[in-house]
Amino acid sequence: MALDLDGARRVVERVLDDKLEAWRDSAGRTDDVLDEATGALVAPVPDEVLLWDGLGALLPLGRPAITKPLDGAVAQTPPTTDYQAVLPVRAPELRPDDVIRVAGSLRRGDPRDPQLVGRRFRVSDAAVGTYSVVRIVRVQVID
Repeated sequence: MALDLDGARRVVERVLDDKLEAWRDSAGRTDDVLDEATGALVAPVPDEVLLWDGLGALLPLGRPAITKPLDGAVAQTPPTTDYQAVLPVRAPELRPDDVIRVAGSLRRGDPRDPQLVGRRFRVSDAAVGTYSVVRIVRVQVID
């Protein structure tokens, strides 16, 4: 007997209130060109292909860790990855180095974090978890 998850899916999808886009650079960095003046690799335009757009959520992983160095001073060390993206299961599977862009927020009143709108994140770990109704990937801030 199959388990009906429509109710759980509807509840979870209410949390998915960020408008996200997933992009992939199919050639990776192999087609980038070296700018000899700056020493940076410059991607040709347009370089990325839109894989998916829809509702998801971009959430912080947690607070910075507080560590005490030997001299007794308290320092805050940021985590290596700042956010996780929660996507519906019907979104395509992402790979490391794919890019997620926050196109907007549907949250009434004010967005969860207004500064996220327009920002881009690099997928650092695509295998954090897939559940019956959502897929979670780890992302790092690009810009």
